[in-house]
Amino acid sequence: MAATVAVIRFLDQERCRELLTEASVGRVAVVVNGVPEVVPVNYGVLDGDVVFRSGTGTKLHAALAEQPVSFEVDRIDEATRTGWSVLLSGTSSIVSDPDERAKVEALGLDAWAPGRRDDIVRVRADLVSGREITRP
Repeated sequence: MAATVAVIRFLDQERCRELLTEASVGRVAVVVNGVPEVVPVNYGVLDGDVVFRSGTGTKLHAALAEQPVSFEVDRIDEATRTGWSVLLSGTSSIVSDPDERAKVEALGLDAWAPGRRDDIVRVRADLVSGREITRP
């Protein structure tokens, strides 16, 4: 039996934004001393932007400096060799406005990692792209 040929398709903005809301764990990529560092975070979506809690460290430092970061989320089915991936890139910042913080709190966003995670980071969705691999 011949293997089915995979089909890759690029996703439109609307589908990418839908998929962002269907997951809760992704990866944030920041540059530290000229080297990319990628760390997992649990996240929520607020007005199309990604938000997550952070303690002191790499992600918080990037947000305080309002550095560009990338965020990626995907779902992969290894058995069928199918899945999708969404990449969001933009500037990160600390959520300090009380009204905005209240909106994030309403998302019920709790950090999985131990330790204090009092700060909220927002990654503005300047660029959003995605792709999906399927098999007929």
